[in-house]
Amino acid sequence: MGSKDEEFLKRLLATFKVEAGEHLQAISAGLLQLEKEADPEKRAALVQNVFREAHSLKGAARSVSLGEVEAVCQALESLFARWKSPATAASAAEFDALYQALDLLTGLTEAGVSGAATVDPVQVQAAIRRLQRAALEQPSSSPGPPPLESELPPPSPGPQVALRPAAAEAAPAESVRVSRAKLEELLQESEEFLAARLATGQILTEVNAVEADLRRWGTEWAKIQTLIRAWPGSLETAAAPGLESSPGLRLPQVFEFLQRSETRHKSLEGRVTRLAQSAKQGYWLLSRLVEALTTDLKKVLMLPVQPALEILPRLVRDLARASGKEAELVIRGGEIEIDRRVLDELKDPLIHLVRNCIDHGIEKPEERQQRGKPRQGRITVAIASLEGGKVEIRVADDGAGIDAAKVRQAAAKIGLQTPEEAGDMAESSIWPLIFAPGLSTSPIITDISGRGLGLAILQEKAEKLGGVYTVESKPGVGTTFSLVLPITMAAFRGILVRLGSRVFVVPTRNVEQVRRVRREEIRTVESRETIELDGRALALIRLEEVLELPEDSRTAADFLSVLVLSAADKRIAFRVDEVLYEQEVLEKPLGCQLSRVRNVSGVTVLGTGELAPILNVADLLKSAVKVSLAGVRAAPAAAEELEPAAILVVEDSITARTLLKNILEGAGYRVETAVDGLDAFGKLKEGGFDLVVSDVDMPKMNGFDLTARLRRERSLAELPVVLVTALESVEDRERGVEVGANAYIVKSSFDQSNLLETIKRII
Repeated sequence: MGSKDEEFLKRLLATFKVEAGEHLQAISAGLLQLEKEADPEKRAALVQNVFREAHSLKGAARSVSLGEVEAVCQALESLFARWKSPATAASAAEFDALYQALDLLTGLTEAGVSGAATVDPVQVQAAIRRLQRAALEQPSSSPGPPPLESELPPPSPGPQVALRPAAAEAAPAESVRVSRAKLEELLQESEEFLAARLATGQILTEVNAVEADLRRWGTEWAKIQTLIRAWPGSLETAAAPGLESSPGLRLPQVFEFLQRSETRHKSLEGRVTRLAQSAKQGYWLLSRLVEALTTDLKKVLMLPVQPALEILPRLVRDLARASGKEAELVIRGGEIEIDRRVLDELKDPLIHLVRNCIDHGIEKPEERQQRGKPRQGRITVAIASLEGGKVEIRVADDGAGIDAAKVRQAAAKIGLQTPEEAGDMAESSIWPLIFAPGLSTSPIITDISGRGLGLAILQEKAEKLGGVYTVESKPGVGTTFSLVLPITMAAFRGILVRLGSRVFVVPTRNVEQVRRVRREEIRTVESRETIELDGRALALIRLEEVLELPEDSRTAADFLSVLVLSAADKRIAFRVDEVLYEQEVLEKPLGCQLSRVRNVSGVTVLGTGELAPILNVADLLKSAVKVSLAGVRAAPAAAEELEPAAILVVEDSITARTLLKNILEGAGYRVETAVDGLDAFGKLKEGGFDLVVSDVDMPKMNGFDLTARLRRERSLAELPVVLVTALESVEDRERGVEVGANAYIVKSSFDQSNLLETIKRII
């Protein structure tokens, strides 16, 4: 295949990937509606829609020679054709099979586009057979034969790059599909004009300075011009013998030179004035062009929130089903537009919030009925526009609310607060603790929750985007998470500060106040410098100390420049040498070599051409707290070298037992094995183990019984137990909680890092 053909095929596959994503999303949304729809006519219309989407995807896959995708779509068509009969009722198992097939099609599409064989062919054939068996089950009244090819919408024609016909019909005539990468590149290039505008502004400043200097020179010249013109007469009458005869002195020529200098000065002054005027006009013209171009391109990248939320209904359905709960998702404000880059950053936090609502918030149906609630819980995702170019995203559930006692207990367990401090805290002060990494109120670690990472990710993303997050909870009523973010991630306002010879940029959104403080206003409280602000003592930290910069020699001044920075619930004052000015800032990433630098989020180019680091205020506040605490507590004693933890692996399968033993020993643990629960209990009675990793389904004594027996033994009641099993039903998970297991890991979703991370958290 020639290079041109290869390039065309790449473009074709890229187009197919986008089109396939649209088809798969449409099928998934249709299935979610079908599960809830009871009206026969609406169900028939939905079946016809998903049938057409599957058929179009089959045709598109055929045009790019993706046979496995085509085969799975053919099986989907067969089942959808059976559903067209009014007498056919789709079962929950059939829906499960269809959702699994959609996940498989997503993987096959990715593999086909990338050229990597990442999907097991056996898995593909198993999915096809499962769909075919479901399609062959006859309803009470036999449905008609599948429609003929002529009755179906034409499949996507041969190699093409245009939109599929269905999308083209629905879209406005002026709509086109543009590569996201190209749009972002175009936006980045347009934002480069900001640096040019700053440079032009710097030139304008310098030209204005030259113009002012020339004007001052002209004023001085006018003052002495009268004296200069009087020189020839004064010299002719002066008593200076031999002065006129001196060959080195030509007074008429000097006078002529001075007159020419006057003329040149006026000419130069006029030219500089015109240059300054031109630079000013160019500056304002460039400013208008940059603002208009950047604004228009931002609008191009602004997308409705709804597409980014399309994964949530399926997520709610699957998680609720896996947890034995009933839940519905309500989305409001999906038409509001946000920068695509902000949407991409929001996906993970939203997924974690929804998971949190289902696992920690929504109760079991029977429990909800006892409390007078509907059996089905409700999760609401609401988006609303705010003033100042911001948007608010609220994720709420009508579940049990956050248990403050459990939060206090979990905070004390991970050392975030002492039990006494946690017990004295008001509920309003308790809620921010749930965002701490590693804090979880779940009684057991599962593949859904228990690791304490979800809300920590929300906090990290909010701080990265310059947003503010809050949480409200009422026992028995529900919990609401609120996230306020800027609509776009383009240029922002920043305050330039100087530390010695270095210049740094602080985002204006995080600057609460800029103050000048007298030295005598600084107080020392518990060995820490503080200033008074709004009647309260506020920690005062040297910025160069937090950034670990050498302190330059400087003269003592009566007044100090101070910035009061805030983010989330933290508020600290920082000393700097000088607050320069505020300007618009275009942030540039640090590059893949420096993907994460503490206290620094990126860099920007100043009007002088210099690079200035942009400070990450959230990091800065955390670092300042550490610096502050380091000054009031003694250095900890050197940690003693600890022996590796001892783990007992309980597994009746020799293959699985050997695998687990090798994984744990490779991670540095001391490992012994047992062949069943009874064997394990005998070894545990002898002592010396820090944790148990056990299978569940074993002879003599299974993992549930082993865990329950350990909890009844006084000497072994606190020994951590991790159950690694193939049993993944809701009842099995609940039994794991009942017997007192610390973690429940399903083998179907097992991976080495997951096990090691879980053990590290428990020990």
